[in-house]
Amino acid sequence: MKVKMTSAASGLAPAMQRTYPPRSAVIGWIFFDWAAQPYFTLITTFVFAPYFATRVAPDPATGQSLWGFATSIAGFLIAFLSPVLGAIADAGGRRKPWIAAFGALLVIGSSLMWIGRPGDPSVIVPVLVAFGIATIGAEFATVFNNAMMPYLVPPEKIGRLSGTGWATGYIGGIVSLVLVLGFLAANEATGRTLFGLTPLFGLDPLTHEGDRISGPLTAVWFVVFVLPMFLLTPDHASKTPALGAVREGLRELRQTLRALPSQPNMATFLIANMVYTDALVALFAFGGIYAAGTFGWQTIQIGTFGILLAVSGTLGAWIGGKLDDLLGPKTVIIGAMVILLLAILAILSIDRDTLFFVMKVTPPAPGGGLFAAPAEKAYLGLGLFIGFAAGPLQAASRTLLIRLAPHERITQFFGLFALSGKVTSFFAPLAVSVVTAITASQKAGMAVLIVFFVAGLALLSRVKEPARP
Repeated sequence: MKVKMTSAASGLAPAMQRTYPPRSAVIGWIFFDWAAQPYFTLITTFVFAPYFATRVAPDPATGQSLWGFATSIAGFLIAFLSPVLGAIADAGGRRKPWIAAFGALLVIGSSLMWIGRPGDPSVIVPVLVAFGIATIGAEFATVFNNAMMPYLVPPEKIGRLSGTGWATGYIGGIVSLVLVLGFLAANEATGRTLFGLTPLFGLDPLTHEGDRISGPLTAVWFVVFVLPMFLLTPDHASKTPALGAVREGLRELRQTLRALPSQPNMATFLIANMVYTDALVALFAFGGIYAAGTFGWQTIQIGTFGILLAVSGTLGAWIGGKLDDLLGPKTVIIGAMVILLLAILAILSIDRDTLFFVMKVTPPAPGGGLFAAPAEKAYLGLGLFIGFAAGPLQAASRTLLIRLAPHERITQFFGLFALSGKVTSFFAPLAVSVVTAITASQKAGMAVLIVFFVAGLALLSRVKEPARP
């Protein structure tokens, strides 16, 4: 069955005739990003992942490799289940039950990360399994939450809604990170938090309980702050019984996959998204680990870096949402990728005592102050650029998907969107892990990401963006 990507087929015309829910429903939906973001901020990027690599694993290079393998396996499972579940949800009509089910996996997996005691090899595999469970839950819950967007605002406001959601999520990540750094995680040597306080609840700095508590905190945070979405944002009535939805969803998925070759524009976008999202996942998965291994940063340094990066990400997502509606999502994505590519190239030119490959500088010294060394300052500045670009890249990508996809199969296409973002999402972390393991060099592993961003940029340039409403 050939589907022509006219404005009606893309869902724009029907959406313009719809009656939209009140503002409270939109606010409730935005709270999902606030609820879910601490998982990505605390667990996968700035607190737990660097802690695992430097304190639980035997050494940072091995830790980076193991974390990458776990990310790859979770991404592999997400890749092949996302479009199937999306098709079933489209046939059944409801999204909230799926969000609740996968949110439970996020809560369970995050809570179990508390067991990650430092220097205990017996906890490495259980922690990685818990990380995989939580990642699957977070990613699938996001698929179904994204699919609610076209029912909340008119097409001309989708970009702003997407950008606002990302910006709100970043703010939630900042608040959760400040909570951990200021009140829970303490320096081993001083026993004090970033605010100079004794950790709350008697958390022991020597066993890194302040780092490990980021898992249970993420779980509690999600349960509390996802409630507005469930209470205020309307779901759709069930179209068919559960078993009928499974059969109908799988049938529609088969039809969509068969028709995809006749939709080269959509197919090219999905492939481009596959490549550059793969690189972005790896960049965030290893950014904190890379800083820990290169500069010896611990939780307070990495967390402070994360706060500043999230602030720039909040600003970038908000500005990106405005530019999305003004210039179109494709332009925003391309601009964001160019910034990311240049930032990675610059990061690879920095070492503890070197800037831009040849300029020798004073290396970081114990007790030298927060980001006191020139190389640390340079890495911090580049991180701000990465944060500024990452939010618009992700927000505009889901906006472009909405503009390209048939409206009546929006969750299914968000499943394909997640598939394209996950089908090889194990590959970039795997490539980074393998190169790191072979060379015993974190820098060599990170250099792999340049290839992914260049390829994604080339593919996206071939996508034709639909006319804006």
